[in-house]
Amino acid sequence: MSTVPTAPVVPVVPPPLEHPRTPVLRLPAGACDTHVHVYGPAARFPFAAERPYTPQDAPLERLWALYRQLGIERAVYVQATVHGYDNAAILDAIARDPARGRGVALVRTDIAQDALAALQAQGIRGVRFNFVRHLGQTPDTDAVLRLAERIAPLGWHLQLHLGAQDLLAQRGFLERLPATFVIDHMGRTPVEGGLGQEACVFLHELLATNDRAWIKLSGPERISQVQARGAAFAYDDVVPFARALLAAAPERCVWGTDWPHPNVREMPDDGDLVDLLGHYADPGDDAVLQRLLVRNPERLYGFEPAAPTPSST
Repeated sequence: MSTVPTAPVVPVVPPPLEHPRTPVLRLPAGACDTHVHVYGPAARFPFAAERPYTPQDAPLERLWALYRQLGIERAVYVQATVHGYDNAAILDAIARDPARGRGVALVRTDIAQDALAALQAQGIRGVRFNFVRHLGQTPDTDAVLRLAERIAPLGWHLQLHLGAQDLLAQRGFLERLPATFVIDHMGRTPVEGGLGQEACVFLHELLATNDRAWIKLSGPERISQVQARGAAFAYDDVVPFARALLAAAPERCVWGTDWPHPNVREMPDDGDLVDLLGHYADPGDDAVLQRLLVRNPERLYGFEPAAPTPSST
């Protein structure tokens, strides 16, 4: 007797907090969120049939309202796996404010060069590949290397989503990349492993010795010992990790909220994520946040230089 195969269950992920708190930290003029997603609205931008999860709509209007509350002025829209290779949602977001938006697309490795040129004209500055197993099949690294050779002349970068073990498994691939590359979410090196864990040591060495390597100080909730309610502030155990990355490559670190926070163990408050930035530098050292939030993103994504933040003194 034959049986009819059942379709895989696609998990539904929760939405971001409806009422995040307003942060205390005032961000510098031109502050950029370099890792944010927009979902849908699905009625206009349908989700891919083979998506790894199903979110609620998280449209651009809601994001911009959040940015007004947080003090963020520029955004890099990262194509979400739920939309697959159809980058229409992020291209629409960029087109609605092209001076303040850039994008990182999902593309097939054999994409035609004229298609890359078309994406370049629409504000795309990089392509993303997921090596984290729960998001799908690991990419063909040889094919990614060939694509890297084709995007390097455009000034684009590869954005790479890897877990701690993936960093170690892909060591040779990372060291051979011929284009600039950006590693997501602090390399997803868990706090409980300490700064001496093998993945952290390799990541710091890579950043210190390879001027093509960048890192995103995003996703603290992904590596923190979440539920540590005795913390002085949210994700305080991530601060030494962020400071170590900033020390390894101060000119090649950027920051992002990862809104609307898909597949997290605990939904973060975006106000907490902004205030956490205040602990990444010593009091009064405004240069760290100026580089992290303004100058480094300008170089990586091609934004126009922002006007200096007026002195508070």
